[in-house]
Amino acid sequence: MIRTLTARLVSSIMVVLGALVLVFVIVYLLPGDPVFTILDPATATPEMIAGMRAQLGVDRPLYEQFWDYAGGMLQGDFGKSLLNDEPVLPKIIAHFPATLALTVASSLTAAVIGIWLGVLSAIHRNRWLDVVVRIIGLFGISMPTFWSGILLILIFSVNLGWFPAMGSDGWQTLVLPALSLGLVGSGFIVRLVRNSMLEVINEPFIVTLRSKGISERLVMYRHALRNALIPALTMIGVLIGDLLAGTVVIETVFSRQGIGRIISDALMAKDLPVVQGVIFFSAIIYVLINLLVDMSYSIIDPRVRRLNARRQAS
Repeated sequence: MIRTLTARLVSSIMVVLGALVLVFVIVYLLPGDPVFTILDPATATPEMIAGMRAQLGVDRPLYEQFWDYAGGMLQGDFGKSLLNDEPVLPKIIAHFPATLALTVASSLTAAVIGIWLGVLSAIHRNRWLDVVVRIIGLFGISMPTFWSGILLILIFSVNLGWFPAMGSDGWQTLVLPALSLGLVGSGFIVRLVRNSMLEVINEPFIVTLRSKGISERLVMYRHALRNALIPALTMIGVLIGDLLAGTVVIETVFSRQGIGRIISDALMAKDLPVVQGVIFFSAIIYVLINLLVDMSYSIIDPRVRRLNARRQAS
Protein backbone atom coordinates (compact mmCIF):
# COMPACT_ATOMS: atom_id res chain seq x y z
CA MET A 1 0.00 0.00 0.00
CA ILE A 2 2.81 2.42 0.90
CA ARG A 3 4.63 1.68 -2.34
CA THR A 4 1.49 2.22 -4.39
CA LEU A 5 0.71 5.48 -2.61
CA THR A 6 4.29 6.72 -3.12
CA ALA A 7 4.19 5.90 -6.83
CA ARG A 8 0.91 7.73 -7.28
CA LEU A 9 2.16 10.75 -5.33
CA VAL A 10 5.25 10.94 -7.53
CA SER A 11 3.17 10.70 -10.70
CA SER A 12 0.80 13.38 -9.36
CA ILE A 13 3.72 15.72 -8.67
CA MET A 14 4.99 15.17 -12.22
CA VAL A 15 1.55 16.02 -13.60
CA VAL A 16 1.47 19.24 -11.55
CA LEU A 17 4.92 20.23 -12.82
CA GLY A 18 3.83 19.46 -16.38
CA ALA A 19 0.75 21.64 -15.88
CA LEU A 20 3.01 24.41 -14.57
CA VAL A 21 5.09 24.37 -17.76
CA LEU A 22 2.05 24.04 -20.02
CA VAL A 23 0.25 26.99 -18.44
CA PHE A 24 3.30 29.21 -18.90
CA VAL A 25 3.71 28.21 -22.55
CA ILE A 26 0.03 28.70 -23.39
CA VAL A 27 -0.15 32.13 -21.76
CA TYR A 28 3.12 33.15 -23.40
CA LEU A 29 1.74 32.25 -26.83
CA LEU A 30 -1.49 34.19 -26.35
CA PRO A 31 -1.75 37.19 -28.70
CA GLY A 32 -1.47 40.67 -27.25
CA ASP A 33 0.96 42.53 -25.02
CA PRO A 34 0.22 42.54 -21.26
CA VAL A 35 1.68 46.06 -21.10
CA PHE A 36 -1.39 47.45 -22.84
CA THR A 37 -3.62 45.93 -20.20
CA ILE A 38 -2.29 48.70 -17.97
CA LEU A 39 -1.33 51.43 -20.44
CA ASP A 40 -3.52 53.06 -23.06
CA PRO A 41 -2.02 52.34 -26.51
CA ALA A 42 -3.23 55.72 -27.79
CA THR A 43 -1.39 57.78 -25.17
CA ALA A 44 1.54 55.56 -24.12
CA THR A 45 4.97 56.78 -25.15
CA PRO A 46 7.85 54.42 -26.04
CA GLU A 47 9.51 55.33 -22.73
CA MET A 48 6.35 54.46 -20.78
CA ILE A 49 6.03 51.15 -22.65
CA ALA A 50 9.68 50.25 -22.05
CA GLY A 51 9.38 51.13 -18.36
CA MET A 52 6.23 49.06 -17.92
CA ARG A 53 7.79 46.09 -19.72
CA ALA A 54 10.75 46.29 -17.34
CA GLN A 55 8.41 46.57 -14.35
CA LEU A 56 6.44 43.49 -15.43
CA GLY A 57 9.62 41.60 -16.30
CA VAL A 58 8.52 40.74 -19.86
CA ASP A 59 11.64 42.31 -21.35
CA ARG A 60 13.88 39.60 -19.86
CA PRO A 61 14.86 36.30 -21.54
CA LEU A 62 12.16 33.66 -21.59
CA TYR A 63 13.98 31.25 -19.27
CA GLU A 64 14.32 33.96 -16.61
CA GLN A 65 10.59 34.73 -16.86
CA PHE A 66 9.77 31.05 -16.46
CA TRP A 67 12.13 30.63 -13.52
CA ASP A 68 10.54 33.51 -11.62
CA TYR A 69 7.04 32.33 -12.57
CA ALA A 70 7.64 28.70 -11.54
CA GLY A 71 9.42 29.64 -8.32
CA GLY A 72 6.62 31.96 -7.30
CA MET A 73 3.88 29.47 -8.14
CA LEU A 74 5.53 26.61 -6.22
CA GLN A 75 5.93 28.89 -3.18
CA GLY A 76 2.28 29.99 -3.30
CA ASP A 77 2.96 33.39 -4.86
CA PHE A 78 0.65 33.55 -7.88
CA GLY A 79 1.57 37.15 -8.67
CA LYS A 80 -0.64 40.22 -8.81
CA SER A 81 -3.45 41.27 -11.09
CA LEU A 82 -2.47 43.67 -13.86
CA LEU A 83 -5.74 45.55 -13.48
CA ASN A 84 -5.86 46.39 -9.77
CA ASP A 85 -2.52 45.11 -8.42
CA GLU A 86 -4.32 42.70 -6.05
CA PRO A 87 -2.65 39.36 -5.14
CA VAL A 88 -4.06 36.57 -7.30
CA LEU A 89 -4.10 33.68 -4.82
CA PRO A 90 -6.29 35.35 -2.13
CA LYS A 91 -8.72 36.32 -4.89
CA ILE A 92 -8.91 32.72 -6.10
CA ILE A 93 -9.36 31.36 -2.57
CA ALA A 94 -12.12 33.89 -1.87
CA HIS A 95 -14.10 32.79 -4.94
CA PHE A 96 -13.26 29.08 -4.84
CA PRO A 97 -15.99 28.04 -2.33
CA ALA A 98 -18.71 29.01 -4.82
CA THR A 99 -17.07 26.92 -7.54
CA LEU A 100 -16.40 24.04 -5.14
CA ALA A 101 -20.04 23.98 -4.05
CA LEU A 102 -21.17 23.95 -7.68
CA THR A 103 -18.70 21.21 -8.62
CA VAL A 104 -19.64 18.99 -5.66
CA ALA A 105 -23.37 19.47 -6.23
CA SER A 106 -23.01 18.81 -9.96
CA SER A 107 -20.89 15.69 -9.36
CA LEU A 108 -23.37 14.30 -6.83
CA THR A 109 -26.24 15.02 -9.22
CA ALA A 110 -24.45 13.31 -12.09
CA ALA A 111 -23.44 10.32 -9.93
CA VAL A 112 -26.87 9.74 -8.39
CA ILE A 113 -28.78 10.09 -11.67
CA GLY A 114 -26.18 8.22 -13.73
CA ILE A 115 -25.72 5.26 -11.37
CA TRP A 116 -29.45 4.88 -10.71
CA LEU A 117 -30.42 5.00 -14.39
CA GLY A 118 -27.45 2.82 -15.37
CA VAL A 119 -28.50 0.06 -12.97
CA LEU A 120 -32.13 0.26 -14.13
CA SER A 121 -31.01 0.06 -17.74
CA ALA A 122 -28.88 -3.03 -17.09
CA ILE A 123 -31.57 -4.81 -15.08
CA HIS A 124 -34.18 -4.16 -17.80
CA ARG A 125 -31.86 -4.84 -20.72
CA ASN A 126 -33.46 -4.55 -24.18
CA ARG A 127 -36.84 -3.58 -22.71
CA TRP A 128 -38.65 -0.29 -23.14
CA LEU A 129 -37.14 1.15 -19.93
CA ASP A 130 -33.64 0.37 -21.20
CA VAL A 131 -34.39 2.17 -24.47
CA VAL A 132 -35.74 5.23 -22.64
CA VAL A 133 -32.73 5.40 -20.31
CA ARG A 134 -30.28 5.13 -23.21
CA ILE A 135 -32.07 7.94 -25.04
CA ILE A 136 -31.89 10.08 -21.88
CA GLY A 137 -28.16 9.34 -21.58
CA LEU A 138 -27.54 10.24 -25.21
CA PHE A 139 -29.52 13.45 -24.77
CA GLY A 140 -27.45 14.36 -21.71
CA ILE A 141 -24.14 13.77 -23.50
CA SER A 142 -25.22 15.81 -26.54
CA MET A 143 -26.67 18.75 -24.61
CA PRO A 144 -24.48 21.91 -24.38
CA THR A 145 -24.34 23.28 -20.84
CA PHE A 146 -25.13 26.84 -21.85
CA TRP A 147 -28.28 25.65 -23.67
CA SER A 148 -29.46 23.50 -20.77
CA GLY A 149 -28.74 26.36 -18.36
CA ILE A 150 -30.84 28.84 -20.35
CA LEU A 151 -33.61 26.22 -20.73
CA LEU A 152 -33.69 25.58 -16.97
CA ILE A 153 -33.83 29.33 -16.29
CA LEU A 154 -36.80 29.72 -18.65
CA ILE A 155 -38.71 26.80 -17.11
CA PHE A 156 -37.95 26.91 -13.39
CA SER A 157 -37.13 30.59 -12.88
CA VAL A 158 -39.02 32.67 -15.44
CA ASN A 159 -42.17 30.56 -15.86
CA LEU A 160 -42.51 28.68 -12.54
CA GLY A 161 -40.52 31.03 -10.29
CA TRP A 162 -39.21 28.18 -8.15
CA PHE A 163 -35.51 29.08 -8.15
CA PRO A 164 -33.54 32.31 -8.70
CA ALA A 165 -31.90 32.70 -12.08
CA MET A 166 -28.75 34.46 -10.89
CA GLY A 167 -26.45 34.79 -7.90
CA SER A 168 -24.36 32.56 -5.66
CA ASP A 169 -25.94 33.10 -2.22
CA GLY A 170 -27.86 30.21 -0.67
CA TRP A 171 -28.67 26.71 -1.80
CA GLN A 172 -31.53 27.90 -4.00
CA THR A 173 -29.08 29.56 -6.40
CA LEU A 174 -27.15 26.27 -6.63
CA VAL A 175 -29.98 24.05 -7.86
CA LEU A 176 -30.29 25.11 -11.51
CA PRO A 177 -26.55 25.37 -12.34
CA ALA A 178 -25.82 22.07 -10.58
CA LEU A 179 -28.64 20.38 -12.48
CA SER A 180 -27.42 21.86 -15.76
CA LEU A 181 -23.90 20.46 -15.29
CA GLY A 182 -25.05 17.24 -13.63
CA LEU A 183 -27.35 16.25 -16.50
CA VAL A 184 -24.44 16.35 -18.92
CA GLY A 185 -22.19 14.25 -16.68
CA SER A 186 -24.92 11.73 -15.91
CA GLY A 187 -25.12 10.76 -19.58
CA PHE A 188 -21.57 9.39 -19.52
CA ILE A 189 -22.06 7.62 -16.19
CA VAL A 190 -25.27 5.94 -17.37
CA ARG A 191 -23.50 4.24 -20.25
CA LEU A 192 -20.51 3.18 -18.16
CA VAL A 193 -22.58 1.75 -15.31
CA ARG A 194 -24.90 -0.06 -17.73
CA ASN A 195 -22.02 -1.73 -19.58
CA SER A 196 -20.20 -2.61 -16.34
CA MET A 197 -23.34 -4.06 -14.77
CA LEU A 198 -24.02 -6.19 -17.85
CA GLU A 199 -20.52 -7.65 -17.55
CA VAL A 200 -20.72 -8.24 -13.80
CA ILE A 201 -24.18 -9.87 -13.68
CA ASN A 202 -22.89 -12.66 -15.92
CA GLU A 203 -19.97 -13.43 -13.60
CA PRO A 204 -19.95 -16.84 -11.80
CA PHE A 205 -20.17 -15.31 -8.31
CA ILE A 206 -23.47 -13.62 -9.25
CA VAL A 207 -24.86 -16.95 -10.40
CA THR A 208 -23.72 -18.49 -7.11
CA LEU A 209 -25.40 -15.79 -5.06
CA ARG A 210 -28.64 -16.27 -6.93
CA SER A 211 -28.46 -20.03 -6.42
CA LYS A 212 -28.24 -19.46 -2.66
CA GLY A 213 -31.64 -17.79 -2.73
CA ILE A 214 -30.43 -14.25 -2.07
CA SER A 215 -32.95 -11.67 -3.25
CA GLU A 216 -32.38 -10.14 -6.67
CA ARG A 217 -32.37 -6.61 -5.26
CA LEU A 218 -29.62 -7.49 -2.79
CA VAL A 219 -27.58 -9.24 -5.48
CA MET A 220 -27.86 -6.25 -7.84
CA TYR A 221 -27.33 -3.35 -5.46
CA ARG A 222 -24.95 -4.84 -2.89
CA HIS A 223 -22.75 -7.20 -4.89
CA ALA A 224 -23.05 -6.47 -8.62
CA LEU A 225 -23.13 -2.68 -8.31
CA ARG A 226 -20.15 -2.60 -5.97
CA ASN A 227 -18.01 -4.46 -8.49
CA ALA A 228 -19.30 -2.36 -11.38
CA LEU A 229 -18.49 0.99 -9.77
CA ILE A 230 -14.76 1.11 -10.65
CA PRO A 231 -15.26 2.47 -14.20
CA ALA A 232 -17.88 4.87 -12.88
CA LEU A 233 -15.47 6.17 -10.22
CA THR A 234 -12.85 6.79 -12.88
CA MET A 235 -15.39 8.70 -14.94
CA ILE A 236 -16.50 10.72 -11.89
CA GLY A 237 -12.87 11.71 -11.23
CA VAL A 238 -12.46 12.86 -14.83
CA LEU A 239 -15.90 14.45 -14.71
CA ILE A 240 -14.98 16.61 -11.73
CA GLY A 241 -12.11 18.09 -13.74
CA ASP A 242 -14.47 18.71 -16.65
CA LEU A 243 -16.98 20.32 -14.32
CA LEU A 244 -14.31 22.67 -12.98
CA ALA A 245 -13.68 23.74 -16.57
CA GLY A 246 -17.40 23.82 -17.34
CA THR A 247 -18.06 26.31 -14.57
CA VAL A 248 -16.63 29.03 -16.82
CA VAL A 249 -19.76 28.83 -18.98
CA ILE A 250 -22.28 28.05 -16.26
CA GLU A 251 -21.04 30.72 -13.86
CA THR A 252 -21.36 33.24 -16.68
CA VAL A 253 -24.90 32.09 -17.55
CA PHE A 254 -26.06 32.14 -13.92
CA SER A 255 -23.87 35.13 -12.84
CA ARG A 256 -22.14 33.14 -10.10
CA GLN A 257 -19.01 34.62 -8.52
CA GLY A 258 -16.64 31.65 -8.77
CA ILE A 259 -13.21 31.05 -10.28
CA GLY A 260 -14.83 30.28 -13.63
CA ARG A 261 -16.17 33.82 -13.72
CA ILE A 262 -12.77 35.13 -12.63
CA ILE A 263 -10.91 33.49 -15.50
CA SER A 264 -13.60 34.57 -17.96
CA ASP A 265 -13.22 38.20 -16.92
CA ALA A 266 -9.42 37.88 -16.86
CA LEU A 267 -9.33 36.51 -20.41
CA MET A 268 -11.50 39.37 -21.65
CA ALA A 269 -9.21 41.89 -19.94
CA LYS A 270 -5.97 40.01 -20.83
CA ASP A 271 -5.04 39.86 -17.15
CA LEU A 272 -2.45 37.10 -17.62
CA PRO A 273 -1.34 36.55 -13.98
CA VAL A 274 -4.95 35.83 -13.02
CA VAL A 275 -5.35 33.43 -15.97
CA GLN A 276 -2.16 31.59 -15.02
CA GLY A 277 -3.11 31.41 -11.37
CA VAL A 278 -6.63 30.06 -11.94
CA ILE A 279 -5.49 27.42 -14.43
CA PHE A 280 -2.64 26.20 -12.24
CA PHE A 281 -4.85 26.18 -9.13
CA SER A 282 -7.49 24.16 -11.02
CA ALA A 283 -4.81 21.73 -12.20
CA ILE A 284 -3.71 21.09 -8.60
CA ILE A 285 -7.31 20.46 -7.50
CA TYR A 286 -7.86 18.13 -10.45
CA VAL A 287 -4.75 16.08 -9.64
CA LEU A 288 -5.70 15.80 -5.95
CA ILE A 289 -9.21 14.64 -6.82
CA ASN A 290 -7.94 11.96 -9.18
CA LEU A 291 -5.43 10.81 -6.56
CA LEU A 292 -8.27 10.37 -4.06
CA VAL A 293 -10.30 8.49 -6.68
CA ASP A 294 -7.37 6.15 -7.34
CA MET A 295 -6.97 5.43 -3.65
CA SER A 296 -10.70 4.74 -3.27
CA TYR A 297 -10.46 1.76 -5.65
CA SER A 298 -8.93 -0.46 -2.96
CA ILE A 299 -11.70 0.49 -0.53
CA ILE A 300 -14.56 -0.37 -2.88
CA ASP A 301 -13.11 -3.41 -4.66
CA PRO A 302 -11.24 -6.03 -2.55
CA ARG A 303 -9.64 -7.40 -5.72
CA VAL A 304 -7.63 -4.21 -6.06
CA ARG A 305 -6.33 -4.61 -2.48
CA ARG A 306 -5.26 -8.18 -3.18
CA LEU A 307 -3.56 -7.15 -6.42
CA ASN A 308 -1.62 -4.37 -4.66
CA ALA A 309 -0.63 -6.80 -1.89
CA ARG A 310 0.73 -9.30 -4.43
CA ARG A 311 2.69 -6.58 -6.17
CA GLN A 312 4.30 -5.49 -2.92
CA ALA A 313 5.08 -9.07 -1.96
CA SER A 314 6.83 -9.68 -5.27
